[in-house]
Amino acid sequence: MSWVVWPGEWQARRVLGGKARALAELMEAGFEVPAWFVVPPQAFYASLSDDVEEELARASREGAAEPVELTFRVVGEAAADLGEALARLCPDGAPVAVRSSAAEEDGSEHSFAGQFESHLDVPSDAGEVRLAVAKVWASAYGERVRAYRAERGLDPVPRAPAVMVQRMLNPTTAGVAFSADPVTGRRGVAVVSAVRGTAAAMVAGIADADTWRIDREGRVLEQEKASRAGGGKACLTDEAASAVATLARAAERHYGRPQDIEWAHADGRLWLLQSRPITAIAGMFDPDGERVIWDNSNIAESYGGVTTAMTFSFARRAYEAVYREFCRLLRVPEEVIAANDATFARMLGFIRNRLYYNLPNWYRVLALLPGFESNRAFMEQMMGVRDALPADLLETLRPRVASGSAARWRDRRRFIGMVRALVREHRRLPSSVRSFHDRMERALAPPGVSIDRMRPDELAAHYRALERDLLNHWDAPLVNDFLTMIFCGVLRRVVANWCGGTPSGLANDLLATQGNLLSAEPVDRLHALAAIARKDPALLDGLGRLPEARLRPAIRANAAFSEAYDAYLHRFGERCMEELKLESLTLADAPGPLLAGIGELARASEEATQRTRVPRADKALRLAREVIGWHPVRRWIFGWVLRNARTGLRTREALRFERTRVFGRVRAIVIELGRRLHAARVLGDPREVFHLELGELLGFVEGNSTSADLRALAAVRQREFERNGREPAPDQRFETHGMVLHGHRYRVRRDSSAPGHGSGVRTGIGCSSGVVRGRVRVVKDPRTAGLEPGEILVAERTDPGWVLLFPIAAGLIVERGSLLSHASILARELGLPAVVGLQGAMGWLETGVEVELDGASGQVTRIAP
Repeated sequence: MSWVVWPGEWQARRVLGGKARALAELMEAGFEVPAWFVVPPQAFYASLSDDVEEELARASREGAAEPVELTFRVVGEAAADLGEALARLCPDGAPVAVRSSAAEEDGSEHSFAGQFESHLDVPSDAGEVRLAVAKVWASAYGERVRAYRAERGLDPVPRAPAVMVQRMLNPTTAGVAFSADPVTGRRGVAVVSAVRGTAAAMVAGIADADTWRIDREGRVLEQEKASRAGGGKACLTDEAASAVATLARAAERHYGRPQDIEWAHADGRLWLLQSRPITAIAGMFDPDGERVIWDNSNIAESYGGVTTAMTFSFARRAYEAVYREFCRLLRVPEEVIAANDATFARMLGFIRNRLYYNLPNWYRVLALLPGFESNRAFMEQMMGVRDALPADLLETLRPRVASGSAARWRDRRRFIGMVRALVREHRRLPSSVRSFHDRMERALAPPGVSIDRMRPDELAAHYRALERDLLNHWDAPLVNDFLTMIFCGVLRRVVANWCGGTPSGLANDLLATQGNLLSAEPVDRLHALAAIARKDPALLDGLGRLPEARLRPAIRANAAFSEAYDAYLHRFGERCMEELKLESLTLADAPGPLLAGIGELARASEEATQRTRVPRADKALRLAREVIGWHPVRRWIFGWVLRNARTGLRTREALRFERTRVFGRVRAIVIELGRRLHAARVLGDPREVFHLELGELLGFVEGNSTSADLRALAAVRQREFERNGREPAPDQRFETHGMVLHGHRYRVRRDSSAPGHGSGVRTGIGCSSGVVRGRVRVVKDPRTAGLEPGEILVAERTDPGWVLLFPIAAGLIVERGSLLSHASILARELGLPAVVGLQGAMGWLETGVEVELDGASGQVTRIAP
């Protein structure tokens, strides 16, 4: 056999090593590469003497704990073949470069840059080249390579590298180039460094280089001379530097990843000497990529913590359909809606199994409406966004907003049209809400064939009908939410401008809806159940302490309790913790939290859990009217705005309950399909269905799924779901650039010197007035809370499932949330002093700490441990 391999001998490609293999591929692709051949690793082993071979075997057995100090030589047939190859490569006696080409070298994960010896300008004398080859072999067993392998967790036993012998050039200039900036990670900026002559001194760090940064169009963004103080010319023209950048980018296109190349100008041509991946930026994001700010301030109330693929895919479909309908209702032209298909489809993000708002896209949707600037503040309030979109990012939306006199007039006409549409929708809102409820009752009426008896195709058809009849016609909730947002915002402005000198929190007190809020109905029912349980010692003793199955006889033995309990589950059985997650167990499925809540409430005194509701709202109304006085126009405007704000909030909560019912029906369909797929051995467990996307599940039934191996898909997603559940959650707000799901930590920079850091006083959003002082109870899971009467409940977020704790709590502190979140509305209705949006509350407070909470100002003062 031959002990030399030439580039065209592809049958021997596996012995070329990383560097030589890359150059062979580039030569085949048409790149200019100086001629070369390779001495493969087999030549090394054929040249070993018995004593050296024995020493290497010993080092291999002992794991190469110490560097191997041995002398190697090229002998026998390998030496003869090497001499013949040299004569063929350099018939004119030109010098050569002798460099390593190890199997692991220049890879996508490990470059081994500078670890092996390289020898340049080696005379093409066979003896000189044999000596250089032996030195390269020896460097593979030296301390430097051994340390490199240990640092990266590689196999400690080295392997002999292939050695590349390449014809040397006599360059006028040479250097290195990166197809992407290795420092900043900018993929659109190439970096070219050049020196006169060969690049050896520059690579060794001995000589400084001239450097260019060049954009994708070949324009020089920055040029830095080796000696900033010197007035000499750079060693390359800008055009020549741009040509080198083009070469680097061509290598990148060939390999499909950013490349670090060595190049040289010689004989009037641009040569490529080496190309390898830029491993340093493999895990970096591109700062020039699309900038997106992600925020889950408000959506975390509905989708807190990790969420399954099924829930996200359903929520994404629902948001897209609902907000298209919203724009149509406000008379946005169909062609404008169609032009923004991608915007509607990207309103939500799924980051480490958590739902986030894509804020720029929410603003883009709002920018489709006339009067963007005035609507923006209302939207931020509704969404609970603490910080507005940065000005520079907001500017990217300006082209969608009217500019110029003609465009401004068009925007004004559209704004007038939108106002007319809103006025019309406001007038017909009561009938629209009634129609919506009627449509809901028809769509959610018990089907002719019960869900548990439907065929899979009937279940899929039932979902399609729900999507068609409800999700694509969500008109009344959309209009009511938008009008409520406006009326609540106007009310705050009216109170601020016309009721100066009144206590803070007056606007919040006015928003209590006079005792007829649907979300407060569960609290009333809980009090009624607790009152019955107090009179039944056997039942009271078991509530929250015995499993539901063991407690069932005592429940059925008390007719009044049993009837009220069944009525609660029939009415609010779907309104559980994390009710909008399809994977959540409802109270109907697992009533333990409900029974525990009733038990805790029943064991507390009635006086400790009763609060005054309506009188506080009446007192606020009297105070506001007194301050406004008898000014007739102001009194009428104030009364009209207040009535509409209260009605809107009351309607909003009722319509959100209808949303809960829709999600409950979709949950039932998905669960039943999971059971059918499990029975058909498509899934290993029925609940694996939640790790599929909705489209995949329906597509499997309907025949348009791109994969039939649902079990494998579910397994991959389940592992990711569980892993993300164990790891720290991304921040509440962060930004990404370019590829969202790669290269980001999803964190913002923390400033420990910021005002209030470590302070005893912090301020959130006061949403329900009242001052209360007491110990806090930090609760992560309301099902295991153990809240005592008089304690202040502290939570990262709440949803309707937390209502079981509200009657017992003396106050409420929530890290997330807004003035229009469920917790805020319900706290006002119950007369429960509350602060939401208190950033960092879960880390600042711990159970047992005493605080004073001011629900009007939003201030929380830490008193003592």
